[in-house]
Amino acid sequence: MSQDIPARYGSGAAVRRIEDDVLLKGQGQYTDDAAPEAQLRIVFVRSPYPHARIVSIDTGAAASMPGVAMIVTGAELFAAGVRPIPGNPAFKRAGGAPGATPPRRPLAHERVRFVGEAVVAVVAETLEQARDAAEAVSVEYEELAAAVTVDAATASGAAALCDEAPDNIAAEIRHGDAAKAEAAFTQAAHVVKLEVENQRVVALALEPRAVLAWVAQDGRLTIRMSTQMPSGVRNSLCNDVLGLPRDQVRVIVADVGGGFGMKTGIYPEDAVVAWCAHRLKRPVKWASDRSEEFLSATHGRDVRQRAELALAADGAILALRLRSMANVGAYATGTGTVIALMVGPWVQTSVYDVPVIDFHLKTVLTNTAPIGAYRGAGRPEAIFLMERLMDEAARQTGIDRIALRRRNFLRPERMPYTNPMGQTYDVGEFEKIMDEGLALADWPGFEARAAASRARGKVRGLGIATFLEWTSGNSFEERVTVTVQPDGMIEAYSAVNAMGQGIATTLAQLVVDVFGVPMSQVKVVLGDTDRGDGFGSAGSRSLFTGGSALREGAVKTLDRSRQLAAQALEAAADDLDYAGGRFKVKGTDLSIDIFSLAGKQPEQRIHIDSTTTVAGASWPNGCHVSEVELDPATGEVRVVAYASMNDVGRVVNPMIVRGQLDGGAVQGIGQALCEHMVYDPETSQPVSGSLMDYAAPRADIMDCEFVTEMDQTVPCKNNPLGVKGVGELGTIGATPCIVNAVADAVARAGFPERARDLQMPLTSAKLWAALNVIPA
Repeated sequence: MSQDIPARYGSGAAVRRIEDDVLLKGQGQYTDDAAPEAQLRIVFVRSPYPHARIVSIDTGAAASMPGVAMIVTGAELFAAGVRPIPGNPAFKRAGGAPGATPPRRPLAHERVRFVGEAVVAVVAETLEQARDAAEAVSVEYEELAAAVTVDAATASGAAALCDEAPDNIAAEIRHGDAAKAEAAFTQAAHVVKLEVENQRVVALALEPRAVLAWVAQDGRLTIRMSTQMPSGVRNSLCNDVLGLPRDQVRVIVADVGGGFGMKTGIYPEDAVVAWCAHRLKRPVKWASDRSEEFLSATHGRDVRQRAELALAADGAILALRLRSMANVGAYATGTGTVIALMVGPWVQTSVYDVPVIDFHLKTVLTNTAPIGAYRGAGRPEAIFLMERLMDEAARQTGIDRIALRRRNFLRPERMPYTNPMGQTYDVGEFEKIMDEGLALADWPGFEARAAASRARGKVRGLGIATFLEWTSGNSFEERVTVTVQPDGMIEAYSAVNAMGQGIATTLAQLVVDVFGVPMSQVKVVLGDTDRGDGFGSAGSRSLFTGGSALREGAVKTLDRSRQLAAQALEAAADDLDYAGGRFKVKGTDLSIDIFSLAGKQPEQRIHIDSTTTVAGASWPNGCHVSEVELDPATGEVRVVAYASMNDVGRVVNPMIVRGQLDGGAVQGIGQALCEHMVYDPETSQPVSGSLMDYAAPRADIMDCEFVTEMDQTVPCKNNPLGVKGVGELGTIGATPCIVNAVADAVARAGFPERARDLQMPLTSAKLWAALNVIPA
């Protein structure tokens, strides 16, 4: 029976998620569920202006209201020595000056720079009392000129967000060889030009941000919060903002209702809550409401790209030239900057052999909420551009788009391959994945389906995206502990974090692989900086970095247990067999189970603390194919088929992997068709700041089921599991796949130029105009 346990519950099995039972019963423990005795609530007074000088703040009336324990302003935090949240100093402005950003203070001091920026914190006994007092705070502003688009912010005479960037360009960088690229374009038989906008979107995690802080009995500041990176938040809070010693701060994380990258770093509100709790010596909680999330949580994307692709007569790519302007919002965060200037460009050439690049990339400060990570973080923007370019190149040159891709794919024999950005792909069989994807989608049968759509008065379009992505979060090391306990449990701790993606189940399966015990005897513990430090969960790294570390830690624990069992049984370690939690001396009936062995140890346990480093990033890739139907009479577009073949290396839990791929694809489809965080260019006010105005994807966004498969024949060579990151792959592939399908439909309707000029989101109004409006 024990020999069947790994097959039933270990790697490769579609094990039901161990996290779900508690959540489905409504017994989950999110940050806002915790309510310690004597808890205070905090409410923020936020700026109604996109750009203004703070003239005065009058808190007198609010301070005298019932239940108010404290009111804090930015000036008071500044005087107390609370420091700004740092940006990323590694990037430069033109001429070599340091990258520029206004100081992002926990509460605005002297100036506000976007609607929703926190200005005053009101702490009271109850949430209602804090809200009432916040209404009584009077802030006088002197309104300043504002800009919410990169064009307006970089126009001559635009108001600067900080003195160090009078042109509002926070940083810029060049990659590649401009001279070689120019030579390639001079020789090119075809030059394809394209301008695309990746519109601003919001993460919309089901659980808004929440943070609860208190001073524990040992005098340490303890913070419970909804975050993907507890160690990172603690480090920022201690090193950069409050100046507390690390050993005096503990961050714990329980259930997290989604993150999507938006919960990867410290926010101003986190620092304020921590400071107030530390000062008052009482628990202080803040739980964001949905409106606050729209206004003040980091947004994603928002980049304009102008690209040119040089091709030879046979379609071979000769060079890629790119100019981009990324709107990073009012504060150039480290994450927002590195996404635009480095991480996206790492995958810009994707699965193709692009010999020469010439990139000039800029980040621009505007009076909008800061940009941060959002599912894919730079890779969706890069891949979207590349796949739109490939389809547009096919239309303009007359070369079949499958043949064009096939002509330019990197070949397996070139692996490991270093791309023009210096990133090395360990493995990749991109043509094979495309062929499997085309078969899965029945590509040859499309014309018959298109004819059936025409008979119903609809235009059918066919889209494809062949692509890769980089996963690691730029951190290759992870620490774990594995403990065999005498009560029959094996406890595994990791610093990666659960946020709805099923990582606890997957990690438990890896423990089953090593120990051969049922999953009911495995306990996975996550989210406590006292238990161990680590990077956390971001960049689709949880399994290939954290999982690899746990596998290695479990093996070390079993090896240590074997040595202890040999001593207990008075036998050589090599003479022991192990199966299902029991060591047995070969050829005898002498045996001992691993849990009893743990109870015989001085510490009543067998414990290993292990740190593992993987060799490099993983490069998951895929071929996604979609079909849409477009109604010329209304502009309505429906997704009627979606198939994908995905190379994610070895698959630990196929059910969870499919869920990640399909869920990610829905988010990508949402950006393609409906999502847009809009700021009015005249008033600089947000106009899609609620779910009444922001068009989030719904279950009815598709008229079909996903057909999702994984190819496991090309395992990653950079980690011992052979896995590749999967959490963002679906999002990265879906957006260009759907837009290419819509563009194909518009081109088939007789408007190839309009197909080229389509910009997301592809709303019914835009598509009706593309098919019906006669140019002046």
